[in-house]
Amino acid sequence: MFNKSLSMKSRLKTDQCIYHGALRYSCDVCKKSFSKRNDLMRHQRIHSGERPYCCDVCNKSFGESSSLKKHQRIHSGERPHSCYACNKSFSQKSALKRHHSVNIGEQQYSCDLCNKSFREKCSLKVHHSIHCTERTYSCDVCKKSFRERRTLKVHQRIHTGERPYSCDVCTMSFTKSNHLKNHQRIHSGERPYCCDVCNKSFSHKSDLKVHKRIHSGEKPYSCNVCNRSFTTRSNLKIHVRVHSGERPYSCDVCNKTFGSKGALEKHQRIHSGERPYSCDVCKKSFSQSSSLKVHKRIHSGECLYSCDVCKKSFSQGCYLKIHQRIHNGLRPYPCDVCDKSFISKSRLKKHQQTHRNEQS
Repeated sequence: MFNKSLSMKSRLKTDQCIYHGALRYSCDVCKKSFSKRNDLMRHQRIHSGERPYCCDVCNKSFGESSSLKKHQRIHSGERPHSCYACNKSFSQKSALKRHHSVNIGEQQYSCDLCNKSFREKCSLKVHHSIHCTERTYSCDVCKKSFRERRTLKVHQRIHTGERPYSCDVCTMSFTKSNHLKNHQRIHSGERPYCCDVCNKSFSHKSDLKVHKRIHSGEKPYSCNVCNRSFTTRSNLKIHVRVHSGERPYSCDVCNKTFGSKGALEKHQRIHSGERPYSCDVCKKSFSQSSSLKVHKRIHSGECLYSCDVCKKSFSQGCYLKIHQRIHNGLRPYPCDVCDKSFISKSRLKKHQQTHRNEQS
């Protein structure tokens, strides 16, 4: 009872500090202020990288004890949060909440004009603008109209070129204060948005939201042609081009076209010879990160692909596929001179050289 009253007093004191603006503990890196010393100490770990809470199974470390506790459920298999409708269980409360909104369709926020309901408050706020048709503030340059004066004011900066929010580190300037705030995290290294499962941190809230779908398995964007689903709208947009045949990105050297900007950038390295991914063991460089990943297995000895007949293992899936032809008898590469066939293109090429030597 005594401990409980102490806790209540402490909470009341904290609330009073916030109410009166008494944020006494300030971070000396980013100047963010806190009402409690413990909160400041936790925050400072973002800058220092300190992770004092370590998992005794896999040695992964975390900045907070609560994050470690959630992580340990991966090893224990504990899933304390259950769905009341289908009894499916989850290791995190947030994952259960997402499951409810996607599968059960809980609609918590209702429009008081048309009774349409939404899962998120922000979606309701956007919807409200449909009913509010009056746009009294108009841009005198492009005639675009707005419901609020402040929105018009921000918009006009497109025409005037005004960028009132400047970075004091690199002099880059922005039209909005929140854009400057996001930019400054590049210099400070601040990543205030942390995943409560794997402790990975992000500089933007939207990046964390997308990342969490890796753990929850949520893929909210579906293709209406083949029903394949994706974690982000941009990935769906790129995928749809498979069906439409659209290739909006063109190489200015050979005119080859691509469905995504990333695919074009990879291709352009063929012409430029750029190899930005370097092995930290032998310094060999590669044009693609996936090629470096495969190469590193030479040094680590890691062989992920194993033959189910003779148990021989390989570092790459393509090597296993070639090897399996020894067992299944498949020889897809025939010689156009004689009737011999081979399990790989390289062996066919080597064989064809014998015919060339005979002719010379």
